Amino acid sequence: MSTFLFTSESVGEGHPVRNRDDVENRDSDLFSEFVFLPPIFTCANLKLRVGLAFAFANIDKICDQVSDAILDACLEQDPMSKVACETAAKTGMIMVLGEITTKATLDYQKIIRQTIKNIGYDDSEKGFDYKTCNVLVAIEQQSPDIYQGLVQSGLDVENIGAGDQGIMFGYATDETPELMPLTLTLSHKLNKKMADGRRDGSLPFLRPDSKTQVTIEYKNEGGALVPLRVHTVVISVQHSADVDNETLRKALKEEVIEKVIPAKYLTPETVYHLQPSGKFIIGGPQGDAGVTGRKIIVDTYGGHGAHGGGAFSGKDWSKVDRSAAYTGRWIAKSIVAAGLARRALVQLSYAIGVAEPTSVFVDTYGTGTKSDDEILAIIKKNFNLRPGVIVKELNLFKPIYTKTACYGHFGREEFTWEQPRKLEF
Repeated sequence: MSTFLFTSESVGEGHPVRNRDDVENRDSDLFSEFVFLPPIFTCANLKLRVGLAFAFANIDKICDQVSDAILDACLEQDPMSKVACETAAKTGMIMVLGEITTKATLDYQKIIRQTIKNIGYDDSEKGFDYKTCNVLVAIEQQSPDIYQGLVQSGLDVENIGAGDQGIMFGYATDETPELMPLTLTLSHKLNKKMADGRRDGSLPFLRPDSKTQVTIEYKNEGGALVPLRVHTVVISVQHSADVDNETLRKALKEEVIEKVIPAKYLTPETVYHLQPSGKFIIGGPQGDAGVTGRKIIVDTYGGHGAHGGGAFSGKDWSKVDRSAAYTGRWIAKSIVAAGLARRALVQLSYAIGVAEPTSVFVDTYGTGTKSDDEILAIIKKNFNLRPGVIVKELNLFKPIYTKTACYGHFGREEFTWEQPRKLEF
């Protein structure tokens, strides 16, 4: 039996990454044995697949949540708001910058400080405090050049053009009930379990910043991925100074890992790297700088499938980086849920100011019950891919985006794009 390993990771609510390429370079090293077939890649003789996730207090995830909190505040008062909001953070400082055109009246100080409080940075002892941090705002209106491009075919919502050019991907796999990669699903659940323990007092020595990584051994079953066992678990979590590593590692294994990862996947050979750096007291913005949009792999499929490169947070529905990526997931999940394939990757592309996509592509990795050409025809029959139609069908006018900014944008049933469409074919 031919098997391979894959890893995904997750970040907590406030952990920093030094530059945008940290995750992507790690993926590049991992995929050095991949055979590339543009515009997608397929696995060739890998032994491991890895998933990475960051807690919602990861410093970049703090920035994502602040940007999306501002977006939500705009949409609550004006569903047609045009928002492109970035956030940057460092020790004792949060700065928001970008372009917003809205009828909403915003109290930026209140929105930003409440978001940081909700994340858990409420005391300088944790390295950041919502009450005392400096808040800087550099927001202007959307460029009129961009706006005229969106409405050049008329003011009717359904005719509004894409807010930018680009490519977006959606992915689904039958390896979990959520139709998501197991590596990433477990990575996110580990982070959430730590956050829950911090909040309910069962793990009082934990602090908001954390990241997790899960490596799983798979077998390739005719193109479908079948998880066999967890090969490696990596957890780094910010903690108070009064807990020793032995106590911390024991708690992480018994109260987090063994309560999250099904026992059938844990074996005597499973490797645990728990707090491998030795200590992690300084975290959040005090430990490193953060910026919106630097966790794009964690936000999507943990290295599975593909990514077009565009971030999500702080962008309203007219930005197809976000809305078309949600649509791609909706399509891919609908395909797998309908039994048309066990695995599916969907690519969409758009031109700024143009409503119809410039291309639609699907790859089922050889798992389809119909040919990819036939499935592509089913997609075109069942989905209207204009941004102004997408926003209505997925109800993207609503202020639901802050919730997406931690624990991943996909695989969570509360979101409309996670409800498979009943396909006609």
